[in-house]
Amino acid sequence: MKNSDLIHLGIEKNLISFDEDYKYITYIHQNNKKRNFTNPEEIVQAEAYLKLILNYGYPKENISMFQTVKMASSSKEADIIVYHDVEHTKPHIVVECKHEDVSDQEFNQAIEQAASYAYALAGTIQYIWVVSSIEKAFKIDKDSSVKQTIPDIPRYGKTEVQKYKYAKGGRISTDTVLSDETKQNFFDLETIQESELTKRFKQAHNALWAGGELNPSSAFDELDKLIFCKIWDERKPRKKGEPYDFQLFSLPVPKNATDDEKKEIENKITIELFDRVVALYAEGKKKDPEVFKDDIRLDAKKVKTVVSYLEDINLSATDLDSKGKAFETFMGSYFRGDFGQFFTPRNIVKFIVSCLPITHESKVLDTSCGSGGFLLYALDKVRKEADEYYSDGTVEHHKHWHDFAEKKLFGIEINEQISRTAKMNMIIHDDGHTNVISSDGLLKSEVMIEKSGNKGFEYGTFDFIITNPPFGSTIKQTESAYLHQYSLGNKDVSWLDTKNSASSERANQSTEVLFIEQDYNFLVDGGFLAIVIPDGILTNSSMQYVRDNIEEWFRIVAVVSMPQTAFSHTGAGVKSSVLFLRKWSEKTTEAIKNQKKSIQDDIKVAHNYLKQIQKIEDEKKAELKTFAGDKKSEEFKEFKNALSEKYTSKINNLKDELEEIYLKTKQSKLKDYPIFMAIAEDIGFDATGRATGNNELEVIEKELTRFINHIIKSETI
Repeated sequence: MKNSDLIHLGIEKNLISFDEDYKYITYIHQNNKKRNFTNPEEIVQAEAYLKLILNYGYPKENISMFQTVKMASSSKEADIIVYHDVEHTKPHIVVECKHEDVSDQEFNQAIEQAASYAYALAGTIQYIWVVSSIEKAFKIDKDSSVKQTIPDIPRYGKTEVQKYKYAKGGRISTDTVLSDETKQNFFDLETIQESELTKRFKQAHNALWAGGELNPSSAFDELDKLIFCKIWDERKPRKKGEPYDFQLFSLPVPKNATDDEKKEIENKITIELFDRVVALYAEGKKKDPEVFKDDIRLDAKKVKTVVSYLEDINLSATDLDSKGKAFETFMGSYFRGDFGQFFTPRNIVKFIVSCLPITHESKVLDTSCGSGGFLLYALDKVRKEADEYYSDGTVEHHKHWHDFAEKKLFGIEINEQISRTAKMNMIIHDDGHTNVISSDGLLKSEVMIEKSGNKGFEYGTFDFIITNPPFGSTIKQTESAYLHQYSLGNKDVSWLDTKNSASSERANQSTEVLFIEQDYNFLVDGGFLAIVIPDGILTNSSMQYVRDNIEEWFRIVAVVSMPQTAFSHTGAGVKSSVLFLRKWSEKTTEAIKNQKKSIQDDIKVAHNYLKQIQKIEDEKKAELKTFAGDKKSEEFKEFKNALSEKYTSKINNLKDELEEIYLKTKQSKLKDYPIFMAIAEDIGFDATGRATGNNELEVIEKELTRFINHIIKSETI
C-alpha cells in the first residue's frame, strides 16, 4: 500500500485526523496527541504507525507513541512501541523513525538508538524496526549484543517471520511446512513517485562513496551495475508467489547460538545476498554483454546497503516518465561535476527533438551521445506517436516503439563509463540501448563497424542526427591519424593563390568542427542535423572556411541562439547556438561548388587579378634596386624586410578587397532561401540550474516546427 493511500485510509478508519491546512496531525487513539505534520520525520512516523495497524494487523490499543524510556540515569522518547498486550506491560517491537533524507550513517545510528531502547525495556522485547525511506528489521536477544537481520517484522499474532519479504504478486504464505506462527503476508514490489526514486538513487550513491572509499565517479558506475541487476531480476520469469532475488534473505539462528555463531550467520546472510546479485549480474551480462564488461567491484556489505535502498521498488512497473526523470535528475546532479560536458540540459534536448519530424520509420543518431538525453527524447517522441495509433499496453503499441528503439536508434560515446551510463539510462526507460557503442565518434564508419560489430553505423543512412559535441577539445594529426581524412582537417588552397600551392594537412582541428563533417557523412540526402555549436564557428573570421563548407554541404534551416548561461550549471560557459541543417544532395553540393568557382574566376578576370599581382611584384623589384648601399649590410636587410612588409600588405589589401566582392556577389547569385533565426534569452533555468518559470524555447519550438514542415513540403534537395 502506497504511503499516500495509507494516510487517506488512516483518516477513513478514524485513526488520524488533520487540520484544514494539513499542517497538524492528530493521533486519535494516542490521547488525541497533536503533532506538526510539516516536520519530515513526523510524516514517516505517521506512516509507520498506520502500517503497523493496516498492513501488519496490530490492534491500535497495543501501540504506544512518543513513550518515555528510562535509560540508566536519563530518559528518552521512543517513537513507537508495539506491545503484546493492551495494558502495555509486555513490549514486543521498538520502532525508530527518521526523515526520508537521512544518510546511511544516520540511519545506522538510528538502528543503534532503537536497540538501546530495546535493551532498556522489559525482557519480552524481541524486534526493532527502523523506518525512513527504507525499512530494516532486526530480531534481538537481550542476552546477546548481536542484532539478527530479518527481512520484516512479524504480523500480529505471529512469532516468527519467513526468510524473505517480497514475492511476485504478494501473497499469504501457504507453505505447509510452516507453523501458523510463521505464516505471514508477503509484499509485492511497489511503484514510487519520481521524487522518491530520485532520493533513493542519491542515497544509495552517497552510501557508496561517503567516507572516501570510492570516488563519486566509481560509486556512480557501481550503482549503475546494481540498478542493472535490479531490473534484470524484475524481468526474470517467475511464478506468482515466488520471491525476488534482489532482496535480503534471513537465515535461521539456533536457540543456543553463541554471539560468534550469530555473527557468522549475519556474515553468511550478507555473502549469500552478494552471491545472488553477482549471479544476476552474470546472467544480465551474458544476455547483454555490451552494457557492462567488468565485474562488480563492491564488497558484500556495500552491495547489501544498496539492495536495502532498492529492494522494495518495482522499477519495471514504475511510470516510464517518472523513472526516466528520476534517473536523469540523479544523473544531472552527478554530471554537474567532472562530467558536465556529457550532459545536455533537458530543456535544450526537448526543444531540438520536438522541432524535428522524427517518426518510428526514422533512423536517428547522436554521434556524441553522452548520457543519452537526445536518444531518450527521440524514443519518447516515437512512444507518443504509438499512443496516437494504438492503446497503451497492446502488442502493437509496444512493437511500434520497441522496433524503433531496437533498429533505428543509435548512439556513439567515446567515454566508456558514460557510454554505460547512456545504456543504463535507456534500460531504465525500458529499451533502446542495443545500438549505443563506446567509440571515438570521429573514427570512419567502416572502422566503427569493424570494432563494434554493428553494421548500422554506415555512412549515408541516417535521417536525423541530434547532437551536442564536446567543445574545446583539439584533435592533433600526431595523435589521431584520421585527421587528414577530413576535408576540414586539411587547408584548402585559396582561390586567390598565385603560386600553384598544394593543399596541406592541418596540425590540429577542434572536435566541434570535425563533428560537423562527420555528421554530414552519416546523413542521407535530405537528412537533418541539429547540432549545438560554439558561436565562434558562426562569427569568427578565422572560421569562414568552415562556414563555406557548411553552405556547400547543407541547406541552413535555422540558427537559434542560446543564452550565455545555457551550460553554466554543467560546468561550461561557452556562448553557443543550435544549428539546424539539412543535407544537400550530392548534385546540389557540386552545383554550389561549381557556381562559387565560376564567381571567383569571373572576379579574378574582371579585376585583372593576376596582372595586378604581377604589377605589385614588379614595383617591389624596382624599388629594391634603388638601394645604393652594401647589400650584405644590416641596413640592406632592414630595407628589404620593410619592403616585403609594404608590398605584402598591398597584396593582402587587394585580396581582402576581392574577398569582399566575392562574398557580396556570392550572396546575390547563389540560390536564395529563408533561414529561421531566433534568440532565446530565457530557456527555463538560470546559471545555477534553478528554474526561472519561463521558457522561450517553447514558443520558438512551435514556430520552428511549422517552418521545418513547410520547407520539407515545398523544397527539393
